[in-house]
Amino acid sequence: MSAVLCRDCAALATSADPLAKPERCAECGSPRLVAHAELTQLAIAHLDCDAFYATVEKRDRPDLAERPVIVGGGARGVVLACCYVARLYGVRSAMPMFKALAACPDAVVIRPDMAKYREIGRAVRAEMQRLTPLVEPLSIDEAFVDLTGTEVDGAAPAQLLAALARRVEATLGITLSIGLSYNKFLAKLASDLDKPRGFAVIGRAEAVGFLADKPVGWLWGVGGATQRRLAADGIARIGQLRTLDPRELAQRYGRLGLRLAQLAHGEDDRRIEPDGRARSISAETTFARDEADEAVLALALRPLCERVAERLKHAGLAAGIVTLKLKTADFRLRTRSRRLADPTRLAAGLFRTVRHLLAGEADGATRFRLIGIGADGLVDGAAADLPTLFEREDGRPRRLEEAIDEVRRRHGAAALRLGDPPEIDG
Repeated sequence: MSAVLCRDCAALATSADPLAKPERCAECGSPRLVAHAELTQLAIAHLDCDAFYATVEKRDRPDLAERPVIVGGGARGVVLACCYVARLYGVRSAMPMFKALAACPDAVVIRPDMAKYREIGRAVRAEMQRLTPLVEPLSIDEAFVDLTGTEVDGAAPAQLLAALARRVEATLGITLSIGLSYNKFLAKLASDLDKPRGFAVIGRAEAVGFLADKPVGWLWGVGGATQRRLAADGIARIGQLRTLDPRELAQRYGRLGLRLAQLAHGEDDRRIEPDGRARSISAETTFARDEADEAVLALALRPLCERVAERLKHAGLAAGIVTLKLKTADFRLRTRSRRLADPTRLAAGLFRTVRHLLAGEADGATRFRLIGIGADGLVDGAAADLPTLFEREDGRPRRLEEAIDEVRRRHGAAALRLGDPPEIDG
């Protein structure tokens, strides 16, 4: 027995043959049907907006509907997002802009409007939260939802998800792809299988078989370095991990090995965390021309620190670790981090730390095309930047920054500009 879902009217029917499904919905005539034996039993979903930034721009400019669109910086920037038309030419996110335009010279390049994207992202999330409070955002345009035990007028979770996707498309003008399964790992994999406007299902019965021939890079937490390490041991496919005893994997790879063993069997015990916090807050800028001078690099860092500090305060968080990001003229990425003795959300504290990190990298000869700062190891901001017995003027850095923030709140971000950063002490 198989359940058949219409993605347009959300009607749910049953079919006696699990391998067959009707060509069209009996209710509305739509051909957009999903059939699966476990469709009514699954409740963990990953929802991902399709080519989000580019789709928003095409929505606002219908004349671009059939054109390749790239959202990103200028000629020396990178691609933040691109539409599916541009992807046919080989354009991808994070690609240097000059390479993207060489691959797709007719592309329309649009500067990002993050305020607009955040507003639409919040509206999409609000639609998810109409169904359940168990929504775990991963970014501005994607989230996990747990619809376990959730029914509205007798509708199964799959029907609620189909109706949500239709509602978002009708009211906000963007499309979603949905992955439905019994855990987060498989739900996220499923959401990538049928883009755009996708609805893919991975059930318990087929999970192990589905994973068998997939590359180990599909496993959650397995990046390039881990893939190379596994390849050195002759492991390239997920199915190969299942032939190894979990204890052997643990001996070879530690805790990572145990997680690999679980994922290879389609197991993932992570819960949906609706109040999960951001793991990192960052800001970066690409120079108009490559820079090697330490003073110029430091000058670029100051406004980035202020931007990150503003976002930390808005989120009620503080940085426990400060990270410097640099990209050399030949596109090699460098990151340097320092753990703070006391967390901070002050721009001055962030700048002081990242300035020391910069001093160790800026040798006057290496030229950099990009610089950035990240606030990591985030903690509750209420306990950050407290005055100590050893400060000459209790709380002076906090009071100064609060005064600056108040001026900017009243008169705009450009109302007050700080002077050039000071030299650091040896």
